[in-house]
Amino acid sequence: MSDWERSSTARVIAPARPRKLAKVPFVELADGRLQGVVSSGSDIERVYVSSVAAGTYAFACSTNNNRPCGGARGSFCNHIRSLITEAVLQYGAERVARYLRVEVVDGEPAAQSISGAMSDTRPSQGDTTAAAPVFSRFLRHLAYLELAPTTAPLPEMQWFPPTRTVA
Repeated sequence: MSDWERSSTARVIAPARPRKLAKVPFVELADGRLQGVVSSGSDIERVYVSSVAAGTYAFACSTNNNRPCGGARGSFCNHIRSLITEAVLQYGAERVARYLRVEVVDGEPAAQSISGAMSDTRPSQGDTTAAAPVFSRFLRHLAYLELAPTTAPLPEMQWFPPTRTVA
């Protein structure tokens, strides 16, 4: 077993490139989707929860209080395009394309080519049922930012019970 498999901490993968969090503060590849929270361009108090399903590219975009996005009518809205762009910065284009099962034919994948390849399939608009858990995880991440810096363990972050004592 490797050292990281024996430790009680999870391995954290560094971002592919640094990104600004103002436009897309939360992005993740989870639950068979690229999903995240995107800030509104017009209202500082409004955010959108956007997602694209892997394989089918079914997309959904709605506000944090489940109002549908006006730009996501039959095609990807600007929120989803921003989400794809930030996911490429966070995880790298190859990993995003592989996770979403996107075949990019023109060389190296990039955010624009990934988005274009998915749009070319004319994906359907999915339901917004995933918005609540995604927004909840985002709020949970924000709560950790309010904690004072410490090296002491956080009880709620200790998912696995200790199996042995440290010598």
